Amino acid sequence: MFRWIALCVCLVVALPASAQVSYVRAGRLIDVLAGRVLTDQLIRIEGERIVSVAPWKSAPRDGPVTDWSGYTVMPGLIDMHTHLADFADSNPGSILQHSPAEAAMMGAQNAKVTLMGGFTTVHDVGCYRGLTDVALRDAINAGWIPGPRMNVVGAYITVPGGGGDITGFAPDVAIPFDMRLGVVRNPQEAREKVRYLFQHHVDTIKLIASGAVLAVGSEPGRLELSEEEMRAAVAEARENGSYATAHAHGAGAIKAAIRSGVRSIEHASLIDAEGIAMARAQGVWLVMDIYNGDYIDTEGRRLGWPAEYLRKNLETTEAQRMGFAAAVKAGAMIAYGTDAGVYPHGRNALQFAYMVRYGMTPMQAIQAATSVAAQLLRWDRDVGAVAPGRFADLVAVKGDPLEDVRLLEHVSGVMKGGVVVR
Repeated sequence: MFRWIALCVCLVVALPASAQVSYVRAGRLIDVLAGRVLTDQLIRIEGERIVSVAPWKSAPRDGPVTDWSGYTVMPGLIDMHTHLADFADSNPGSILQHSPAEAAMMGAQNAKVTLMGGFTTVHDVGCYRGLTDVALRDAINAGWIPGPRMNVVGAYITVPGGGGDITGFAPDVAIPFDMRLGVVRNPQEAREKVRYLFQHHVDTIKLIASGAVLAVGSEPGRLELSEEEMRAAVAEARENGSYATAHAHGAGAIKAAIRSGVRSIEHASLIDAEGIAMARAQGVWLVMDIYNGDYIDTEGRRLGWPAEYLRKNLETTEAQRMGFAAAVKAGAMIAYGTDAGVYPHGRNALQFAYMVRYGMTPMQAIQAATSVAAQLLRWDRDVGAVAPGRFADLVAVKGDPLEDVRLLEHVSGVMKGGVVVR
């Protein structure tokens, strides 16, 4: 008798609990998949995911309603180029003044303000304390801290002394092991380092194909990783069911990275017409941080950043914006990415106005930060649109961002996975 009762109890406990039902009433809803705006919509949510979107008829009785009837509602925003787990500092030596634990704690703060700014998903494309981003992602996923959904790369695949290495020190200064997890010297090392990163649970890979603006002794127009090294890294990423993106400023580095098989190009500052055509032909996304240069120039001068940084920023900023305009005109695939971390986190939406200024419509800019970014991330079954099956990641804004895209700089409400976090 007692065995029968115990079996019944176990069966009851094993049955899945019904997902909690809730609703959002949207006064205006931006349908990024169709490129249209719907009015007075009811979004039904079960657990973390959307199950239906339909016109509002009457108040439902089977769950609470978040009343955003006075707002424009859209998918949670996606930033395809952030650095949450890094200290933003122009002094190359400051990185050695912080432990991995401090980097993780700072990352937690950066993650929170990013989420509060309406960015519910990020592609976090590198940190100098290797794998700190993995720990940060896992802490968010476990519910220990608030933050966006993170796709992380773990470390930079870079040449010694390159744009992803720790530079600017005397030759006898010992750099900690975790700061050089991705330094490679040949194609075989590139494969081994990429394999190591996947063994330690990264999502994707970041290649430093060219020099960098904010790296001592590294020139943006110079090819650093060889095409053979990048091919090896890309092949290993594919073996692990994933892909690589490439930091590439120079026109030659952009083309070499595209030939190597990367999925996207970060920055693309000095891209030329041939590079744009290659990206279109090969289905490669461009992620161009066209706001960032203004911050570096104004704040960098005010704070006394190294003259080398300021020079390289001037050499790339306007060229990048002209390349962005040409890429928009040519119909290239462009996803929203800001390089937040160079400038303060939480201000990710500042770039929308620049994307409109340099050729996109407000709808295109919003799509770049939602449905287009989700496709690039390969997460378009889960994020990037207000649609059945996707996570209930939503943003509410007062007014009409299709008339004034800068309204996205001041979101009023944020929901992640069906929970209002702002």
